[in-house]
Parts: sequence; C-alpha cells; structure tokens
Amino acid sequence: MTIETATMIRFRFVLFFLMLFAPTCFAQSIPTVAAAANVRFALDKIQQQFEQDTGKQVRISYGSSGQLMQQIKHGAPFEIFLSANIDYAQKIVDAKLAPPPAKIYAIGRLAIMHNKHVKLPLSNNLAYLKQELQQGKIQRFAIANPDHAPYGARAKDVLQAIGVWQQIQPKLLYGENVAQAAQFALSNASQGGIVALSLTKAKGFSEKADAVAIDAKLHPKLTQAMVLLNNASDTAKAFYAYLQSPKAQQTLLDFGFDLPK
Repeated sequence: MTIETATMIRFRFVLFFLMLFAPTCFAQSIPTVAAAANVRFALDKIQQQFEQDTGKQVRISYGSSGQLMQQIKHGAPFEIFLSANIDYAQKIVDAKLAPPPAKIYAIGRLAIMHNKHVKLPLSNNLAYLKQELQQGKIQRFAIANPDHAPYGARAKDVLQAIGVWQQIQPKLLYGENVAQAAQFALSNASQGGIVALSLTKAKGFSEKADAVAIDAKLHPKLTQAMVLLNNASDTAKAFYAYLQSPKAQQTLLDFGFDLPK
C-alpha cells in the first residue's frame, strides 16, 4: 500500500466518522431549558421569536416545577430553570447549582374553566361551586398535584378560601402538572378545574372551553422565578437575557401573566 493510498483511507475514515457523529454533536450543543408547564404556550412563542431574531436554538422540557427541580439536583443537563414559583428556583441557588439571585420573570394567574359541554356558571370568586357540589352536579374536578406543582398548591388555597376543600377532595382529579390538569378539566370525565390562566390563552382554546380568571385575592401570589445554571452555554445565557427583553415580556402579558414591578 502506498503512502498516498494509506493517507486517503485515513481521510475517508475521518470523514465517515464526522458524518456519522456530527448530528449528535450538534444536537448536544443546543441547550435545554427546564420550564414549568404553565408557561408552555407563552414560552413556545418566545422560543420561536428568539430563534428568528438570533438564529440560535434552544430546546425546552416542560413539567411540574417540583419534579424539574429534583431532576436538576440529580444531574439533569438543563441550563436554565423557569419555575412556577420562586421557592423551587431559590432551592437550586441554595444548592449552589446556579448563581444568585433567582430572577422573577412573571406573576402567574389562576383560572376556573370547563368544557363547553358543561352547563355550569363561571365566576371569578367561584361563588357557585359550593352550591353545585351540594346539588351533586360536580362529580370530578381537576387541579394540579399540590405536592409538587405550585399552581396546584394555589388551587388548593382557593378551594380552602371559599370553604369547599373538604367537600371537594374526594372528587379531585390530580394532574402531574397544571397542563395535565387542564387536559383533565377539558375532558368529558370532569366538570372543570382550576388551571393556569396562561393555558386558557392558547390558540383554539376558546373553541373548546370557557374560562374566567380567578380573583387574585383568593390565594397567595404566584411569583414565578428563573435561574441560569452553572453549566450554562453562551446560547443559554443569550436566551436567559432574551426572556427579560420587552418583546418577551409583552408575550407574557399577552398570555395572561402579570409582570413584576
């Protein structure tokens, strides 16, 4: 075998190796964002705007804030964490997995909703709910799991505030996160639920369901915060900054969030 032939074989081997593994390498260079399920539709739009404006890409994984926090603590390779409350974000800072401070990016709102086929009244103070429970018109009612989903915890606060928590508990359908609770509330298996107002702003939602924003005085404030993790890449840092831009903030407003003062 000549030197030229051996060199050509090595070149072809390297080229084949690069062609085989390059897609994986490039895929791994796209940072992954862990985000609370309530912010899904707003964040999907912000992600699209970011990619159009910068040419950079991010990948987003949605779930309940408590579960995402645990995944991060166990080494999940996320680079940004958007929590549905400030407590879970602060726990990541306290664990020294992200530098302080936990940055407040939005104030969440709750909504009472049901499928359009359900003929029950909706009001911002849920005044009807106790009466409908007593009359047996509510057999199933959906909320996110209060143990690890902040929107579920605040939904529980609302039900306690209006005095129906004990009565409604046996009828509750618990979603692993607020997006799953919204799916349960939309289904024919329930008479509605308490979900994130932002989810009811999704395209096509009004064709399937009715919803009313719940009086914010009925529950503690849903202060949503985010952190940039220690392993954040330049693209992740750029997206973190973009989330604080006027354009991104306007999108959050469009989806029913309030902005921190």
